[in-house]
Amino acid sequence: MAELHVELVAADRRVWSGEASLVVARTTSGDIGIMPGHQPVLGVLQSGPVTIRTTGENGQGTVVAAVHGGFISYTDGKLSLLAEIAELSDEIDVERAERALEQARAGEDASAERRASVRLQAVTAGR
Repeated sequence: MAELHVELVAADRRVWSGEASLVVARTTSGDIGIMPGHQPVLGVLQSGPVTIRTTGENGQGTVVAAVHGGFISYTDGKLSLLAEIAELSDEIDVERAERALEQARAGEDASAERRASVRLQAVTAGR
């Protein structure tokens, strides 16, 4: 099976790196799916869950991350997701994200509400 090498990097750390058969991310142009052999692409990431269908030593699986802004670049079998903020779904504290969502709604802070909502979407998708 053809694979692509994926690097998910946040401003402060490398979040995930490995081989995958499919990556789905949200861009300013809409959702995009990247598979091996895709045409080169460069896009701007919007806040949203990123789903990575993994391959490799540990078999197939799925990695989901909450990503907030950044860029996506694919060329020559290598996909880079350079995010302002990124968290793997299993790193997210659900209770904290739910409290943040409630506080954002009460304070009418649309950007904070979007961040909290994306975090909860990533947790749900990662299950």
